[in-house]
Formats: sequence, structure tokens, C-alpha cells
Amino acid sequence: MRIAYVITRADAVGGATIHVRDLARAMREHGHHPLVLVGGRGPVTAQFEAVGVRVHSLRHLRRNLHPVGDLLALGELIGALRDSAPDLVSTHTAKAGWIGRAAAARLGLPAIYTPHGLPVGGRFSSVSGLLFTIAERAAARWSAAIVCVSESERRLALERRIAPPERLLVVHNGVRDVPPEYRACPDREPVRICAVARFERPKDFTTLISAVSRLEDRQWTLDLVGDGPLEPAIRRLATAHGIAEQIHFLGYQPDPAPVLARSQLFVLASRSEAFPRSILEAMRAGLPVVATDVGGVNEAVTHRATGLLVPPRDPAALAVAIAELRDAPGLRREFGERARGVFERRFRLEHTVEKMLALYATVLGKP
Repeated sequence: MRIAYVITRADAVGGATIHVRDLARAMREHGHHPLVLVGGRGPVTAQFEAVGVRVHSLRHLRRNLHPVGDLLALGELIGALRDSAPDLVSTHTAKAGWIGRAAAARLGLPAIYTPHGLPVGGRFSSVSGLLFTIAERAAARWSAAIVCVSESERRLALERRIAPPERLLVVHNGVRDVPPEYRACPDREPVRICAVARFERPKDFTTLISAVSRLEDRQWTLDLVGDGPLEPAIRRLATAHGIAEQIHFLGYQPDPAPVLARSQLFVLASRSEAFPRSILEAMRAGLPVVATDVGGVNEAVTHRATGLLVPPRDPAALAVAIAELRDAPGLRREFGERARGVFERRFRLEHTVEKMLALYATVLGKP
């Protein structure tokens, strides 16, 4: 099977690009022939090439809306798909999803769309949300299926009437397992807290820094894995709160497993999410999780079983949850063991690949 994966940007590695990397790599390992079509070149293309996945860089495909540039990207993508002649086109994220499905429709190719967070939720103004909703409804007619990464995302799609129910499927993200040496010891002291995310507004590092600044004593450190445009502002905020010495800015890590392995607690303070793979990586390591109850987070983390869930944008509640687990090594160990078990049963990459292969076969009419 020849599969063309289309994703927007090569300059910044995020959950969607890692998902496509792992999925394309798995398809190659299963004997199929994936090709990734991506806007530009950068860290993303380097990661694909490192795992042996073919990449074709598109000059005009960019994240920001641009009428002329987007038309050029559409023409460029039509040409690339015509040359590569895939059996199936799998598009990821909103911009690549729209242009990719339009190009596939022009060539009569079946297309699947994975939004990784529909651009129609509360993150957007009412005007932007309406425009994106209209655009998503229009592109849905070019979709053989729309793959939602969480039940929450599917409910949102149904509420906004993006597509009929039978075309909206849920396939949770999955991640590759790690060797035993990358399993954490959550009950170890003193507590190292870890967060893995890009420094962008939806991840809400401001709330996280405010929360840890409220912890009554200083028996903790915080490792921040990631980069992004808001990193300088978050560094200044940590200094203003007088906790800069306890926070380690580790930058982007292609593989956060070693950092997670030496941690005792994972935290994610996002304002909005689809279904964050960083939480799955933490559960894989056997870490308890403190996270905001947004998007599909509660489909991975069960409150008071594998972690603690708190409202978004509430530093006081986040601080209370972090303090509770910081001060309870036995509870951290109990939650972490359960989290690892949930990962093994539900969120291994093999589960995702199996479901996607079944979907591809259905779309192509194969038994």
C-alpha cells in the first residue's frame, strides 16, 4: 500500500508531527510504502529521515493563512500526489487537512483527515470559530473518514455538525514502549516534577509557574522539556517568582524518555488539548500525572486512580494537586503503577497502528 501523509510544518516538532513520524515508520515496518509531504524543511524532516521515512518538502505549504500562497500550495501538492500516485492520502492538522483533501479530491484519491484538535473550540473567537467551522464542513465532503484522537474531539465535531456520525471515528494516539531502564521510580525523594510541551499559549506555562511558586516548602525541582516562542517570558516569570534556581529549562528533547525516567511526577497545565501524547509518555514511564481536565485528557488519566485532574487556568487548584502528590510517595507509586498498566492495555503504538491499518483497508475496500 502506498500512503501519502500530508502535514503542514517542518520547523517545529509537536504531537501531530511525532504521531505522523511514528505511524509512517510503523507502516514501513509492516511492508507498506509511506511518503510524507510537509511544508518546508527543518527538525521535522530530519526526524522522518532518521527513521527511514521518505519525505517530500513542499515550498508553499505554510501554517498561516495566505490566499496566494495557499493556492500555490494546492497546485504544488496536486503535482506531488500525481507524481507519487498513492493509494491513500492521510492528512494531519487543519491547514494540511484542508489543502490535502482538496488535492486528493482533484485527483480522485481517497483521503482521511486527522485534525489533532479541531480548530472550532473555545480557543478561538466566535468569528474565527464560525469561519473554521464552515471550512471544516466544506472539506468534510472530501473525507472518506475523519479520525478524532479522542471522544471529546468527536463530540465537538458532532456538536458543530462537521460531518455525519458514521464518518467520525475515534482512534486514540499511541506511543512506542521503552526499555525497562526508562521506567521511573515515583516514590523516590526529593521529588522531581517534569513537564513536556512547547512554550506556546495553549500549554499555559504561566499557570504552571504560578502554581509551583505557591508550594509551601522548597523540596522540589521542575524540569521543563521543550522550546518555543514563549520560553523567554516564562524564564522571566520564574525569576520574578523567585524560583528560577529550582526550574531547569532543558530545551527540546527528541526523546524525553530519559528525563521522565528520573522524574517522580508529571504535570501538564494546558488550557486546551485534543489528546496529548506527552501524558501517554509519562504513563509509559510509570509516572503519576497532574493535569488540567481539558479535551481528551480524562480519557487517559482517571482522577484519583492514575493521577489528579484540576480545572484549567486555576493555579491554586494545580498547586494543591501537585503538593498532595509531592508529599505522598506511596500514592505516587500507586498511581504510577496503575498508569503504566493503562498504557500497556490501551495506549501502545501497536494498538493505534492496528486500528489505522483496519481503517485504510476499509477505505480502500480491501478485506
